[in-house]
Amino acid sequence: MNFPKQKIFKALKILAVIVVLLCIGLYFFRNSLLKQAIAKVTHKMAVDYNSDFSIKDASFNGLSSIKLTDVVLVPKNADTLLKIKNIETSVSLSNLLIGDVQLGTLKVDNGYIQLVKKGKIRNFDAFLKRDRDDSEKSEKRKYGAFAYRIISKLLNLVPTDMNLDNFQFKIDDNGKKTAVAINKLVLNNKQLETSIHVQSKDFDQRWNLKGFADPRNQKADIRFFNLDTGAIRVPYLDERYGLKASFDSIRLNVENIDKSGSEFHLDGFTSIVNLKINHPKIASKDVVIKNARFDYRFLLGDDFISIDSTSSMTLNKIKLRPYISYNTEKDTVYTLKVDIPKMNAQDFIVSLPDGLFTHFQGMQATGNFDYKLDFKFNKNKPNTLVFDSKLNKEDLRITKYGEADLNKLNGEFVYRAIIQNVLQRPVLVGNANPNYTPLDQISPYLRKCVLTTEDPSFFSHRGFINEAFKQSILKNIRTKKFSRGASTISMQLIKNVFLTREKTLSRKLEEILLVYILENNRIVSKERMLEVYFNIIEWGPNVYGIGEASHFYFQKSPSALNVDECLYLATIIPKPRKFMYQFNDEGNLKDYALKNQKFLKNLMFRRGLLIPEDTIGQLPVYISGNARSLIKIKAPDSTAVKNDSLSTDEEFDL
Repeated sequence: MNFPKQKIFKALKILAVIVVLLCIGLYFFRNSLLKQAIAKVTHKMAVDYNSDFSIKDASFNGLSSIKLTDVVLVPKNADTLLKIKNIETSVSLSNLLIGDVQLGTLKVDNGYIQLVKKGKIRNFDAFLKRDRDDSEKSEKRKYGAFAYRIISKLLNLVPTDMNLDNFQFKIDDNGKKTAVAINKLVLNNKQLETSIHVQSKDFDQRWNLKGFADPRNQKADIRFFNLDTGAIRVPYLDERYGLKASFDSIRLNVENIDKSGSEFHLDGFTSIVNLKINHPKIASKDVVIKNARFDYRFLLGDDFISIDSTSSMTLNKIKLRPYISYNTEKDTVYTLKVDIPKMNAQDFIVSLPDGLFTHFQGMQATGNFDYKLDFKFNKNKPNTLVFDSKLNKEDLRITKYGEADLNKLNGEFVYRAIIQNVLQRPVLVGNANPNYTPLDQISPYLRKCVLTTEDPSFFSHRGFINEAFKQSILKNIRTKKFSRGASTISMQLIKNVFLTREKTLSRKLEEILLVYILENNRIVSKERMLEVYFNIIEWGPNVYGIGEASHFYFQKSPSALNVDECLYLATIIPKPRKFMYQFNDEGNLKDYALKNQKFLKNLMFRRGLLIPEDTIGQLPVYISGNARSLIKIKAPDSTAVKNDSLSTDEEFDL
């Protein structure tokens, strides 16, 4: 069908007139539209967030440029959250008509955002609650859709051109204050540069941010530097959590933000140079990571959040691939997988963070290895926990030891325990010490009892027991604290001879690596390890080694101990300084202590470590040595009231 040219031109003229009239209408009614938009925001803040939102003056300058003065947001009965003197911005009128705000340009001067906590009241709590969208009230939040919606909204509020002058971000956490003042921030033609002044209780620094930022295409590449001398210090964390942190520079790159179906993904990388952290739970000294990089791919779906296995981490020369997942599809399942591809052992040693592995400094090795960790925990089915740790070595050999020379276990050395950070008296581990007892001169009953309580598979394992780790993890998860370890005798030996008693991440990691080296390089025989163990562990207050212990309790040599005396000694190893609380005021073992020894004895019967003939003619345990003076025994004519308030009655825990 053909239309006459005159009719086509006439239709185009009518369409042009309509467009012109719409533009004129928008122009003349733009301020009314702006007021309606502000009223809508004000109402939402009052109803949804119990906050007062006000703007002293708002007007258009031209068709799409808006000027606002004295913008204030104050939650009810709380401190001001936001206050800005002047804002000039441009918005899309078409988006504004449908209630969506997308900023084109932005100029802000003289303003601040402050997060305040007084007691337990925070001025931002109302803004942390869940979105009130009716479609989400009755169903589980879909992580991917939620994340994409929030990030898209935030990026729409980031203008393509921006100029901030004298804008501050402040934190006041019950008197712990930090202020980050943006003296100048310019985003022009996708290039970002800024000057920042950071003030805290302990330091005052000037930072610089510069790089590339394209909020519409959802890409960025930004670097942090210090304009002053020295490293950038991280504010607030020191006062709030006791964590001191600093770095020379950070680079943050966002390559892609996208949503495909129900799956949202975020790709990019971040790198840091000379990261230094200090916290009493991490290590006793500064931990320094010279170079680190994380190439990430975050995935969020309807019922999962994960760091994809295509992500990679680089720590100096160490490269690993992590996979972390939180899944709620059927049950709540936490998954962690770590894969370190084959690498040179010496590269691994020199790449360990300074301050975290002090006992490895100076160590040298040859050969290669690769490592895999597989961990999975189902919150609703905890007994199905998966913990699988595998290290494959290829001609791996230690050629030079560091500060912890494991070879010293083969010879004579001086051992000094550390209790509550106090160095105890020296104990010579060697034949020159009259109390030193070779393994073949220790009662075989005691060897069997101690191995049963402390490490039944000592002679067959290589330092670690996976099942023990699993049970330890389960108990720690249930109690929500580190309430149970998984120490083998090898681990106890390393901890006592080479490490301190400090409860830090550093000490635990060093313990694990040193035990692996000790057990897998045949540095010390199992028999020698057990002999040293018997001669250094604490058996009572200031009592070290089985030679001292057997005389302290029974005035006997270790070879003369009977079965019940050995059962008693094995059960006090976890708390040797509290042995006296196992006895009543008549000097006899309390019922719970007898029950513990009976349990251990029956266990050894079942395992074939004892036979009935071993216990024939045995008398109750009688403390005859100096230990008796520490037991509160009632005199025959005493009328004192029995007081067991200090009793530590406990079930024996294997």
